Amino acid sequence: MEKLYQYSSARINSINLSFKRYLWDRINWKKRLIVLSGARGTGKTTLLLQYIKENLKDPGTVMYASLDDLYFSTCTIVDFADDFVKRGGKYLFLDEIHKYRNWSQEINNIYDYFSDLHIVATGSSALNVFQGTADLGHGKCIYCC
Repeated sequence: MEKLYQYSSARINSINLSFKRYLWDRINWKKRLIVLSGARGTGKTTLLLQYIKENLKDPGTVMYASLDDLYFSTCTIVDFADDFVKRGGKYLFLDEIHKYRNWSQEINNIYDYFSDLHIVATGSSALNVFQGTADLGHGKCIYCC
């Protein structure tokens, strides 16, 4: 997990804040669960990283992770979130959720288990994302890029 913290920090620190995506002001960032869906290359990752860099200044409470990282081939998202929360994590940004099997069930579990955790997830496969979000109960907030 230490490597993921390093990758997260490097990605956040390297992001440019000069241009922000149109969706920036339309998102209710106070929601506990936000899912962003859109085609590849529309700026979902950039949007996440910019939001983190500009608004969440305490690096110990924030984690950005791409679910296509090999780390998630042996670790579940629930276990990852559990470890993150135990370390003081409050804001979890999960990119490329469509690349992870059973993501909607695990996101739902995380939402239920960790009531103080804010989760923002992105996915490029709109059909899979919208099918998965059907299970996610109240408090979800879905945006299309």
